[in-house]
Amino acid sequence: MLAAINIGNTHIAWGIFEGSTLTAHWRLATDPRTTSDEYGVLCTSLLERAQRSTQSITGAVLSSVVPALTGTMVSMVETYFGCSPLVISADCDTGLILKYDNPRELGSDRLVNAAAAYHKFRRDLIIVDCGTATTFCAVTQAGEYLGGAIAPGLGIAAEALFARTAKLNKVELGRPRTVIGTDTASSIQSGLLFGYAGLVDTLVRRIEREMGRTSWVVATGGLASIIAPEASTIHTVEPFLTLEGLELLYRRSQGRCPSP
Repeated sequence: MLAAINIGNTHIAWGIFEGSTLTAHWRLATDPRTTSDEYGVLCTSLLERAQRSTQSITGAVLSSVVPALTGTMVSMVETYFGCSPLVISADCDTGLILKYDNPRELGSDRLVNAAAAYHKFRRDLIIVDCGTATTFCAVTQAGEYLGGAIAPGLGIAAEALFARTAKLNKVELGRPRTVIGTDTASSIQSGLLFGYAGLVDTLVRRIEREMGRTSWVVATGGLASIIAPEASTIHTVEPFLTLEGLELLYRRSQGRCPSP
């Protein structure tokens, strides 16, 4: 079994692959104060509840945008899973041609998403990751990673709104019945949800205009299921794209994945 771990700013998404099939997956809170032993005990417990054991894990791959936790999770994998993880960076074989000015600045999650989407669709692509940040990646049919855009995520925008306004209380990030809110809660929901759907659509159209052609738009990330139904440019939602990309890149590193 392969353990695939993606350390994001808010959550750690990880799962177990048997062959190329994701058979179990979990989300943990990202907390740099948590020790490798604490994460190890938690991950071991989750595996046991899924009727799997750490002894069955034969490999691991890890992506991180939280440097303070990278070493912690590497240590956890080595101690509790008994293997050294492949840590994804721009130096890894992704199957993409990186046109980014400085590839080392590129978040590993964006690399992983782009590689997974390109492997799956093999066409002009825009990948929208709706997480702590809302990121956009442009990939050509020839496998060129052109770059993209980064915006504050929907959750960050909501927290900023509630923190900086004295009279606005927190509300659930849900879909209001109408765009024109008839109370404070529905007005906030409208501004956040429909506003972010508009942000996605506008950036996608501008990226397509610069690329000179339309693209297949793939959404992923924890908030994709909320935003995608309201965004007219998104074609498909791939909730496990990052984990699937990690498994793909691990196979590539082992020479078990055909080149594009």
